[in-house]
Amino acid sequence: MSNVITIIKKELARFFGDKRLVFTTLIMPGLMIYLMYSLMGDGMMKQFTTADDYVAKAYAVNMPAALKNDLFQGAQIEWEDWDGNPADQERILKEIEDGEKDILVYFPEGFMEDVDAYQQGITAGNAPQIEIYYNSEKSDSMAAHERVMNGLDFWEEKMVNKFDVNRAETGVYGNFDQGSESGMMSKMLAGMLPMLIMTFIFSGVSGVAPESIAGEKERGTIATLLVTPMKRSALALGKVISLSFIALMAGISSFLGTTLSLPKMMGDQVDVSAAMSYGALDYVMLFLVIISTVLVMVSVISIISAYAKSVKEATTMMAPFMIVVILVSLLPMLGVDFGGKTVCFIPMLNSVTSMSGIFGFERDIITCLASIGTNIVVTGILVTILTKMFGNENVMFGK
Repeated sequence: MSNVITIIKKELARFFGDKRLVFTTLIMPGLMIYLMYSLMGDGMMKQFTTADDYVAKAYAVNMPAALKNDLFQGAQIEWEDWDGNPADQERILKEIEDGEKDILVYFPEGFMEDVDAYQQGITAGNAPQIEIYYNSEKSDSMAAHERVMNGLDFWEEKMVNKFDVNRAETGVYGNFDQGSESGMMSKMLAGMLPMLIMTFIFSGVSGVAPESIAGEKERGTIATLLVTPMKRSALALGKVISLSFIALMAGISSFLGTTLSLPKMMGDQVDVSAAMSYGALDYVMLFLVIISTVLVMVSVISIISAYAKSVKEATTMMAPFMIVVILVSLLPMLGVDFGGKTVCFIPMLNSVTSMSGIFGFERDIITCLASIGTNIVVTGILVTILTKMFGNENVMFGK
């Protein structure tokens, strides 16, 4: 028993004596889970909520002055009157679709007289109808729609059902909702899938790269490879390519599992297939972006593994890179607008931006190609560094 206690003390002393091991084993997992889910929750809320002080931009057709001045006073809505000219219809609906304006509220001519004359159960026909055109893909538009509906509901309660809102499937100007179900779904996918893909790629890479390089150093088998009549560059490139293939297979497997589980994750509220209308070029760009991202990740982790003396040390040293990958992959979910073309030349960030654009039907082929080219160039630089490390005895054998 004394020997068992001695071993226990020795192992505990070894563990708690290594500050990096304590941090990565006890502190980092809980901290990363807390940060990830907190940021994901905040990001999702930001995408579907509007600031309390936001002033909605709305068009009004034939709106009675009494309603505009009294009913919607304090509703933070900036009204712009429109005469209903059909020549402007396409432009105005396009503004709502693009988010330049939030809603269009249409009152039929003589609305107030029809309301005064209508008596439920007595007057023939339907009650006068107010039509509201909005965009369910835009959180600001939905907030404006809610503000208008709250005002109309309050007014209708006092009038005892004197009018209807969006009673029919379509109105004078067509569909009330200028958004689309595929647009809503693509917005969710553009925020969620880049994070999942980057996580899957990193998991695949981190599962094979340390063992392939740091593991061979630890077992001493790397020396056999280094003394063979083989160029160091061939060894480095062979390692990167083979590891990339394995990591890519692991990432594809995880990605397919997540994609197939989306219908169950979303339930019956959203038709996932409505968002799957991507073209062949979208799939090609996505595949090339993923391939180039895998190459960069494998090269970085290979360099870390070559520097480390053991698999355990390599895993510990990968922690900062893992944090960077996770935080960068969460940016689309947080609704961060990158803007500009310079993002194409920042590894990892360019991959996330390209994926988000593809899934959100906002693909820019120039941005994607620039990101892919940047990743290939960075991979070449990293492979060159790895080649130099393989030729350095101090690095490979700790001399």
